[in-house]
Amino acid sequence: MQRNKMSYKVSQFLMFAGPAGLLFVGTVIIPFLYGLYLTFTSWDGISRTKPFVGFENYASTFADTAYWQAIGRTLIYSIFSVILINIVAFALAYLVTSGVKGQNFFRAGFFIPNLIGGIVLGYVWKFVFNRAFVAVAESLGQRNAASLLSTTNGAMFCLILVSVWQYAGYMMLIYVAGFMSVSESLKEAAMIDGCTPAQAMQNVTIPLMRSSFVQCIFLSITRCFMVYDVNLSLTKGEPFNSSVMAAMHVFNQAFTYKNYGTGQAEALILFVICAIVGVTQVYIGKKGEVAA
Repeated sequence: MQRNKMSYKVSQFLMFAGPAGLLFVGTVIIPFLYGLYLTFTSWDGISRTKPFVGFENYASTFADTAYWQAIGRTLIYSIFSVILINIVAFALAYLVTSGVKGQNFFRAGFFIPNLIGGIVLGYVWKFVFNRAFVAVAESLGQRNAASLLSTTNGAMFCLILVSVWQYAGYMMLIYVAGFMSVSESLKEAAMIDGCTPAQAMQNVTIPLMRSSFVQCIFLSITRCFMVYDVNLSLTKGEPFNSSVMAAMHVFNQAFTYKNYGTGQAEALILFVICAIVGVTQVYIGKKGEVAA
């Protein structure tokens, strides 16, 4: 009887989770293992043979200054983007849960940028920076106004601005769920005890929303570390390769320069760095959540 019960559970699990499991293995696990194998070869992406070179690709990666410069730019971009995304998302969530008139309309409006693909988004904002902002500057009397995308610092600023505009609406929904999960009775009790609205927010609402912060920061970090589509369509790494992020450098190494082995090694190192940062952030956040 017990054996039949166990076989029934296994059959039910395979029926419902089996197809998804096969798709996950076929689209994630097998490509990951194949990519790991390619890191030990000097394959150019065209030839049938894949010469084994051992750890030469990893040695080339650690000696590639352009790669580590791209990693550094990605870190700077991610730090500013993650901070601004979460500040803006939290402020928007507070706005649309404060009882303002038409708050459901505003929720939908703030979320819409996240539905636009990164490539399209980059081209739209490229037009805004190159044409609209320049035309406004010239109409205000500034002659020969240059686009922000034409300078190294300006290109980085544009990438950060577009990323905040794209992701803040999505993170807003998570913060909205966090705000709605905090009981109104707790806020009222804090107010009765003499807390100001700001003190109630700081000492009651924010600690109880810690899980929302953990989720939003984790999602922001992973998306910013792996940014490619906006980087490609908005700046293409210009000017003078000063805005090439890590994912773009990896793509160029593998698909443009045909160094698939080195590109896969760089992609694996980028994945490890992103995983370490993300897992560390989640661990610290969850630890603080238990303490709260």
